[in-house]
Amino acid sequence: MIDVEDVVVRYGTAIALDRVSLTVAAGEMVALIGANGAGKSTLLNALSRVVPTASGSMRIRGCFAHVPEGRQLFSDLSVDDNLRLGAFRATDRDTSWIYELMPELDGVRKRRADSLSGGQQQMVAIGRGLMARPDVIAIDEMSLGLAPKVVQSLARQLSRLNEERGLGVLLVEQSARLALSLCSKAYVLETGRLVAEGPSRELVNSHFVVSAYLGSPLEETA
Repeated sequence: MIDVEDVVVRYGTAIALDRVSLTVAAGEMVALIGANGAGKSTLLNALSRVVPTASGSMRIRGCFAHVPEGRQLFSDLSVDDNLRLGAFRATDRDTSWIYELMPELDGVRKRRADSLSGGQQQMVAIGRGLMARPDVIAIDEMSLGLAPKVVQSLARQLSRLNEERGLGVLLVEQSARLALSLCSKAYVLETGRLVAEGPSRELVNSHFVVSAYLGSPLEETA
């Protein structure tokens, strides 16, 4: 669904992405992990054509949705109106299936987005992306600032959509532990360059990934 090959992105003279390549196959859940400032959000913004690429190629097959970092909801609109905006290219604007998927939002559907908790806002942001009926969705920092219980709920919902609907997922996360537990494949980005990639089960046991991002093997803290 996503094919990125040797992409370079520059901000002025600074190189934000340096010949980055990755793929997300149909129905695949892929993680992109790295420290703050590694270039993860830049890659998603390049996929969404928010920032231009200096060289390389990007191909997306099917419908693509991007859930940006910081949620970026329309604060003065209701939850339901925010969700409907996600379907601006779709003919079906029925939001009922989002409330079935995320029942926590059902009781607040008429409330302004800025009156919600951080977890509820993140659910609305993801729900808005899903309203486009995407074949693949890119989510930027899903867990940022959220309680573990909320993160676990969102992770379950993503896994369910992947299993039941074949939704492809590109998950950008600073939380390597979450990303590697949720996705079958991962890429590690450092200062704009890919420094590791492969099946998550192998990266979990990589000395480099453990020392740089996990601190201890995943199994020891499960």
